[in-house]
Amino acid sequence: MLIQRNTFFKALAFLFVSASANAAKLENINFAELPGEKTEIRLSFDESPPTHTGYAIDKPARIVFDFNDIQNRLSKKKYSVDVGDVNGAVVVEGGGRTRVIVNLDSMNTYSTRVDGTELIIDIGSEVGSSVASAASASTNYLSAGQTQSYSSSGSAIENIDFRRGDVGEGKVIIALTDANSAIDVEEVSGGINIRFSGTEMPTALRRKLDVVDFATPVTLLSASQSGRNAVISVAVKGEYDYLAYQADNEYVVSVKPLTRAELEEKKRQFAYSGERLSLNFQDIEVRSVLQLIADFTELNLVASDTVVGNITLRLDNVPWDQALDIVLKTKGLDKRQIGNVLMVAPAAEIAQRERQEIETQKQLEELAPLKTEYIRIRYANARELFSLFIDNQSGGGQGGAPSGGGQQGNSTGTILSDRGHAIVDERTNSIILTDTEEKIAGFRQLVDTIDIPIRQVMIEARIVIANTDFEREFGSRIALGGVSLNSDDVPRAEIAGNSAALTDGRVLDVDEFGDNGVISGTASDVVDLGVFDPAGALTVNLLRSNFLVGLELTALEESGFAEIVSQPKVITGDKQQASIESGSEVPFLEESASGGSTVAFREAT
Repeated sequence: MLIQRNTFFKALAFLFVSASANAAKLENINFAELPGEKTEIRLSFDESPPTHTGYAIDKPARIVFDFNDIQNRLSKKKYSVDVGDVNGAVVVEGGGRTRVIVNLDSMNTYSTRVDGTELIIDIGSEVGSSVASAASASTNYLSAGQTQSYSSSGSAIENIDFRRGDVGEGKVIIALTDANSAIDVEEVSGGINIRFSGTEMPTALRRKLDVVDFATPVTLLSASQSGRNAVISVAVKGEYDYLAYQADNEYVVSVKPLTRAELEEKKRQFAYSGERLSLNFQDIEVRSVLQLIADFTELNLVASDTVVGNITLRLDNVPWDQALDIVLKTKGLDKRQIGNVLMVAPAAEIAQRERQEIETQKQLEELAPLKTEYIRIRYANARELFSLFIDNQSGGGQGGAPSGGGQQGNSTGTILSDRGHAIVDERTNSIILTDTEEKIAGFRQLVDTIDIPIRQVMIEARIVIANTDFEREFGSRIALGGVSLNSDDVPRAEIAGNSAALTDGRVLDVDEFGDNGVISGTASDVVDLGVFDPAGALTVNLLRSNFLVGLELTALEESGFAEIVSQPKVITGDKQQASIESGSEVPFLEESASGGSTVAFREAT
């Protein structure tokens, strides 16, 4: 039974993978405007287009197509277009289904047809045909060509749920009783507002949900009823991006936090980052609008007397710096911000003022007194600094230098003024600079930034001649023989040149006995595995009244030797090449130009 069950699940998994691999794929989408106020949308598949279902929404005007078992292979989700009544499209995939949402300026009729592997959607009608009925009837279009009327009356919200996604996004999931509810999503200051037109918000759901503990950009959900509309406010913190989509009776708003790279890309595409505000005025003075923006940003405002005129504007939820730029460009004005002071004047007036400031500054430099200062260079090379920042921008000539010679030139660049000049003293590694006080201070700041110690590294090597021969041996000899006692029943022996006696647990040297105490006997090697010419030996003899046993341990060891030829080392700075060489010069004979032989040397390292 277990084998059959495993086989069944393997077969089921194989069928599932095969079905996924064989699913049709949406590969491309194109928009075109046709005569007769018609718009054509072509959906290209890798095979014949499958059956689909679709429906239309009046407010906001949109047409939705659902394709089951279709994989979305498009490179992006949102398409901003301006073709006929179509102002955009959104393609999303989820739950094994791909949804194409076509956003319209106003509701219109549509039809679909198949051309090979393309599904063609025609939106609009020929000139002279009535489209008013389609805009007022709010019709749900099905794939079979049938129509089904719907009404927003009786629509309500069944449930509001919140979940955390896999990448930390917050998902607001709203269950609807009517999939055709008109929905308007708007990004406002501090979050997102979702408005369901003609939809009832049950009393039990009219509450605030604190979702901070989910660790998503969403912090608070607030559900309320505003007239005949249900409103859900989503409070969001930090930088985020959101996506809203609908699947049957379920409407989802996904709020995703932006990574550092995504945030930099967003700032690059949209340069304004100020706090958002809304302005709606009819024929208001420009100075009053500037004062409102200054109060909003807590900046000090200085407006020129030439800033006059009125303006009509309606800006909803835009960054304050963008609103300010729009107002200034509309009235031909420009701004300069110094600290927390904002100065506003006509662009031509600001340009003229800056030109006058530059000319005044230039005149002050020409009249400023010259000073001479002695600048000591500690780590860098003074001549290199001179060549880098002074000499390569000058047309000056050479000049003498005190205490070791130097080079002098007049700079025409930004380091020194036209009247400034410098002398390099190589002996003390210093620069003698003559210029205005401002230029000398700037040069000192430059030197303090560049004249710093660089990192150093020491490379050390050992060149060695080594002999790696190594040998170690152990050996043993065992001797056995008979003996005879000759004095006081004390054992004594002289065998193989080794004299020792062992009795009663102690070792006796032969010198402890006189001539009458000699024990005579012979011993022969039973085992002879000794080392030839050993480095050392250990001998033990065991004697009894009539026999002797001898044991000798020998050892031999040979070790290799190494000779250190040289131990060179070198210290170099960061990004500076260094090398170590060790060797000698080898003489050899070579032929000279006169035909003789000369001795030359070649390095062998």
